[in-house]
Amino acid sequence: MIGGLFVYNHKGEVLISRVYRDDIGRNAVDAFRVNVIHARQQVRSPVTNIARTSFFHIKRANIWMAAVTKQNVNAAMVFEFMLKVIDVMQSYFGKISEENIKNNFVLIYELLDEILDFGYPQNTDTGVLKTFITQQGIKSQTKEEQAQITSQVTGQIGWRREGIKYRRNELFLDVLEYVNLLMSPQGQVLSAHVAGKVVMKSYLSGMPECKFGINDKIVMEAKGKGMTTEDPARSGKPVVVIDDCQFHQCVKLSKFETEHSISFIPPDGEFELMRYRTTKDISLPFRVIPLVREVGRTKMEVKVVLKSNFKQSLLGQKIEVKIPTPLNTSGVQLICLKGKAKYKASENAIVWKIKRMAGLKETQLSAEIELLETDTKKKWTRPPISMNFEVPFAPSGFKVRYLKVFESKLNYSDHDVIKWVRYIGRSGLYETRC
Repeated sequence: MIGGLFVYNHKGEVLISRVYRDDIGRNAVDAFRVNVIHARQQVRSPVTNIARTSFFHIKRANIWMAAVTKQNVNAAMVFEFMLKVIDVMQSYFGKISEENIKNNFVLIYELLDEILDFGYPQNTDTGVLKTFITQQGIKSQTKEEQAQITSQVTGQIGWRREGIKYRRNELFLDVLEYVNLLMSPQGQVLSAHVAGKVVMKSYLSGMPECKFGINDKIVMEAKGKGMTTEDPARSGKPVVVIDDCQFHQCVKLSKFETEHSISFIPPDGEFELMRYRTTKDISLPFRVIPLVREVGRTKMEVKVVLKSNFKQSLLGQKIEVKIPTPLNTSGVQLICLKGKAKYKASENAIVWKIKRMAGLKETQLSAEIELLETDTKKKWTRPPISMNFEVPFAPSGFKVRYLKVFESKLNYSDHDVIKWVRYIGRSGLYETRC
């Protein structure tokens, strides 16, 4: 529970002040200004305790937002709420700036009254708020509009309003995966996991129900309970093991547990349908093979071989390999078979960039590094070689089996909906020790 919410400019002047509980007084406003905004040393922690009062703050450009409480509250919940408040403000008047806050003074107080009640967060969904709070304030509603608002605020489908119509019904689905890897110089995988998410853009009329099926076989390992849907020998398709997953509130979880199909009424526009994490049977798109040889105290030879481990018909893009160099490097001679390589003294690294690379290909970079003689006997620690890339497939093996749309009231079927599915694999922290 939040006792008060304050918004300051860079000078420490209060722009918005809303107190929800009696235990927070005006002295709290001054305490935050003196101890955080005007502090002699920069305050790095986002949580500050002053006289048994907790101040949670975030900063956007030159604007400070502080939530104040004397209770023992969940810090993650407070920060999540403040970020939601920022999102709501941005959706109403764009950039968070002092001028915009002053121009929308009345609107912000209206929003704060709706989204926080006696210190408890309420409805922070922008779509729902926009149905009854407009730029000009609350308008007089017709009986139909009032009934619509009531059903959205209190009903089960708060994320979608009725009466949405499009000339062309379209559904875009992106499977985005981030591969994280730590590999030994000998090629042994020390740790690897994929963090993925399914992002959807829905432009559908009415109140459609969507069914979204993923791989024939999914093994859920949650809190020590394994759950299997099919016999892998019978399906003959790759097994995907999901360690944990999170769904958008629109997903009917009961159907997922029984049928392993994701059934939902989608919000209008773009939203994140699900997040998941997997650690087994990951298809690593690239392999980096490093060879570092120290020639005396003033010279070092580096050879890096890069191999692509995916289908020949696919293309990897935006490839960047960062090879660290010692601090006492004086000069670098580079030869690369593909792309462009450059030594960046500011980063103490050789940056090798390749625009595109097809599957099952191999290329290499050779470097001669000249070193300055130093008195220190400390050996170079050899930081890992890091890599960035983008590939057009899901490294975890995640596949969309089907995507169906049902709308009983309006006159369109699943065949009338244009659907697009795209897979994108990107590098997270992708490192190879050298």
